[in-house]
Amino acid sequence: MSLVERAGRLALGWVFVQAGTDVLRDPSVPTAKAAPVLAALRSVAPVDLPADEVLVRANAAAQVIAGSGVILGVLPRLSALVLLGSLGPTTAGGHRFWEFDPGAERNTQRNHFLKNISIAGGLLHVLTSPRRRGDGR
Repeated sequence: MSLVERAGRLALGWVFVQAGTDVLRDPSVPTAKAAPVLAALRSVAPVDLPADEVLVRANAAAQVIAGSGVILGVLPRLSALVLLGSLGPTTAGGHRFWEFDPGAERNTQRNHFLKNISIAGGLLHVLTSPRRRGDGR
C-alpha cells in the first residue's frame, strides 16, 4: 500500500475514531438528537430495542473499532462496511437539516449531512477497491 493510500485511510478512519470517542465520553447531545428517529424506529421494530443511550453508545463503539480497522488495514473491507452501516443512523439521527428553519443551524446540519455523503463515498472506495497481497484485505 502506498504512502498516499495509508494517509487516505488514516484521514478516513480518524473521523470515526474521533467522533465515536467523543460520543462515548458524553452521549447526551447525540442521544437527544437521535430521540425522534429512535422513537419512530421503536414504533415499527418487531422487538424491544435497548435504551436510546445504549444504542447511541453502541454505534459510537462500532465507529471507534471499525475506524481503527480502516486506519490499521485490519479487515478494511469489513470495517468500511460496518462504518457505512453506522453512518446511516448517525446521519438520520443527527443531521436532519430539513427540520430547521433557513439560517445558520440549517446550513451547519446540511454541511454535516453532505460531509457524511462524501465520507460514504470514501468508504465505498475502500469496500470496492481491488485486493492486493499483504494489505489485510
